Amino acid sequence: MGTSIKGLLFDYGGTLDTNGKHWATVLWDLYGVYAIDISRDQFYEAYVFAERELGTKPHIEPDFDFQQVLSIKITLQFEYLKAQGIALDESLISSIVWSAYRLASQTVEYSKPLLESLHGRIPMVMVSNFYGNLQTVLKDFGIHHYFDTIVESAVVGVRKPDAAIYQLGVDALGLPAENCLVIGDSYTKDMAPGKACGCQTLWLRGADWNPDKETNDVSAADQEIYDVLEVKTVVEKYL
Repeated sequence: MGTSIKGLLFDYGGTLDTNGKHWATVLWDLYGVYAIDISRDQFYEAYVFAERELGTKPHIEPDFDFQQVLSIKITLQFEYLKAQGIALDESLISSIVWSAYRLASQTVEYSKPLLESLHGRIPMVMVSNFYGNLQTVLKDFGIHHYFDTIVESAVVGVRKPDAAIYQLGVDALGLPAENCLVIGDSYTKDMAPGKACGCQTLWLRGADWNPDKETNDVSAADQEIYDVLEVKTVVEKYL
């Protein structure tokens, strides 16, 4: 980090709600907890199907909280798997949803002291691929007020890894890009587009679904951390 940091651009999913653990990994682990007998590849096909459905069709209303999002997401996964001829116990959907929601809630609570410590001392913007209800989710988890602006893909019409979504975040901060720090868990969706905008980048490296894919080139990451609370140490030297 060679240039002064005057504003922060936070990713949400996989960063503040799982502390670096990709949501595919979170849900695959829960499928294992509830002994759902499918292969990793079968699960990932269902995961991608559900994400595409949520990203292209109006399944999510703006007032849906994260538990409702998870319920729709897991239901779509089960529907895809059933269409492939895989027998599933649908009563497990609610168990997976509750476990995933509890994990996200607990992790956001873990992240809150970081946000509280930075709030009012440095401007913060959130830049996230989400479904049109991110403001509701952040209010439900009690962290909405920490951010000056929320840049959400479903609202602005641009999705990561398109660098234009991070440029919107930079514009919202009203700072030179070189004074903005992008903080996220994905190299391809956070580090690379953030660097393309001219920002500094801080990579939260956790349990990615396909780590080999994201670690071949790390040149867009200025610094790496392994726990979201480490952001405070990196940023406070500039405050």
